Amino acid sequence: MESTLPVIQIRNLQKFYDRSQVLKDINLTVNAGEVVGYIGPNGAGKSTTIKILIGLLPEFDGEVSVLGFDVRQNPMEVKRRIGYVPEQAQLYDALTPREYLGFIGQLHDLDPTEVERKTGDLLRLFGLDANADDRMTTFSKGMRQKVLLISGLIHNPDILFLDEPLSGLDANAVVLVKEIIRQLADSGKTIFYSSHIMDVVERISDRIVIINRGEVIANGTFDELRHLRESGSLEQLFTQLTGSSEQSAVAEAFIQALK
Repeated sequence: MESTLPVIQIRNLQKFYDRSQVLKDINLTVNAGEVVGYIGPNGAGKSTTIKILIGLLPEFDGEVSVLGFDVRQNPMEVKRRIGYVPEQAQLYDALTPREYLGFIGQLHDLDPTEVERKTGDLLRLFGLDANADDRMTTFSKGMRQKVLLISGLIHNPDILFLDEPLSGLDANAVVLVKEIIRQLADSGKTIFYSSHIMDVVERISDRIVIINRGEVIANGTFDELRHLRESGSLEQLFTQLTGSSEQSAVAEAFIQALK
């Protein structure tokens, strides 16, 4: 990572839904070329943070900038420069992958010929070239997720926000996506990665941020966090920090209840 210029800056970020505070004074800086794993229990505020960063939730307290643009004041400038793969694939099912990716290309003002070339190449690399002109109503979750991943990358964004991007993918596709993420980061792209799959976060992240109940409770490399808590794996560290270490007892009680 040659550049140390911050591409994401969050200062005193707070978010309320009615009277419920979802984010509590989040402070975070991300530099170009970093792969940041952003993890936490369900309801911790991970997806809310990402939606604020990409300009989908304009109502919040604090300061948030992406690539130097204030996400509240310049959401369209942010959206032009980022890629986003949400947890749930939201696709126009009546379209084919070729039609859908052509539509995404138009949204980003890409040359149609270039979009057609990229569409063919990327679908082939994901093993979907034979389905390029099939309606996506018939697609499996994994196939839809592959199309969604391509749509988030086709405009070659500077920052990629991933919210559970491996959902539904087969083992080979998971390996491919992990390698794509690493090579994107090596080329200077920034990856903001949220997932519950701890071993993947542990392997691909330069830095891991753990959020719990709307607050950042850990921020550092895996080695730094592991030595801090003397944990052997990210999963063990996660359970210690988030107070979910009673999982073993719960699992034992569950098994007993089956007898």
